[in-house]
Amino acid sequence: MGSDRAAHRLGPPRTREFRDLTTAHTYGVPAEQIRRFTGRAEQLARIDSFVEANGPGAGSRRIQLDTGGGLSVDLHPDRALDVGRVSFAGVPVAWLSPTGIGSPAAYDGQGENFLRTFGGGLLATCGMDTFGPPSTDQGRDFGTHGRFGATPATLETVRVRGGKLTVIGTMRQATVFGENIEVRRKITARVGGCTLRITDQVTNLGDTDQPHMVLYHANFGWPLLSSESTLDIAADERIGIDEHARAEMDIWNQFHAPVADIPERVYRHVPPAAEASGWSRARLTNPNIGISAEIRFDRATLGNLYQWKMLGEGTYVLGLEPSNCATITGRAAARAAGTLPILKPGETVRHRIEFAFAREGSAEV
Repeated sequence: MGSDRAAHRLGPPRTREFRDLTTAHTYGVPAEQIRRFTGRAEQLARIDSFVEANGPGAGSRRIQLDTGGGLSVDLHPDRALDVGRVSFAGVPVAWLSPTGIGSPAAYDGQGENFLRTFGGGLLATCGMDTFGPPSTDQGRDFGTHGRFGATPATLETVRVRGGKLTVIGTMRQATVFGENIEVRRKITARVGGCTLRITDQVTNLGDTDQPHMVLYHANFGWPLLSSESTLDIAADERIGIDEHARAEMDIWNQFHAPVADIPERVYRHVPPAAEASGWSRARLTNPNIGISAEIRFDRATLGNLYQWKMLGEGTYVLGLEPSNCATITGRAAARAAGTLPILKPGETVRHRIEFAFAREGSAEV
């Protein structure tokens, strides 16, 4: 292993045997017939648990999912069960930043210091009470993108059973005299499949109203992202958040090779009103490598999609970011605009997103 990825296994993999693999068909074989073709369940799909032994994540937990359908996923329990490196059909699809996905002990929530430990990965959750740039709201300072992403999870379930790989963990973002937010995250994938499903159940355990801003910061990188890539997003309206985006509204979905010192562009896409009670989606396709990635999000609670177009050298990334708030310029700005979401004491909301991958020209799994 490389010096930054050295790890040792944390106990035996908790993979169930064949009787639990009840997917209808995997590679054309009915679930009850899988045992005829393999010696152990792990030949097809498995979940492994590790502790990083070196580099910026030393001492942190990592869980690796292999669906048996070409999808391999790293989860980081000490970073809110967020999603790190991902590959599909052997192709890396997620962007990783220069900082690496490090231990939460290095996190600094002051000002813009979030960027010092923003490791990227397929999913970095921003919230649960703010996202966007630093701001001061009602006398309290909030740093870039909130501190939820540095919250360790208490794992409840790590298993392969019933044709599914399942990981469930609970995070608590809390402080004395402040917020008390519990997030129960369930991550599933079908055995033999290529879709990752994430469900967050967010509950205000406090005794006062709680602002609840969340942004699911999904980061796609090279080689999936390239000058040949195409991006499809259905929307009733597209809004340029910054001056560079506003100057390039006609090429929001076009990409080029990395350029040094290029500024970022941020857009907000308003999904079609017809999808208000269903799912919206955005698809990134690279025809040269024959791979596509689609992010889907439940419009019931995630009514906005932000696009982060950053084509710099080393920071060559497309962010597709479902959110529950129509303001991305900080918590104080959201309150001033009247867009700040609120959870009542004891109230629970459920957010759902999916990442689906496909080989172009094949049926979607």
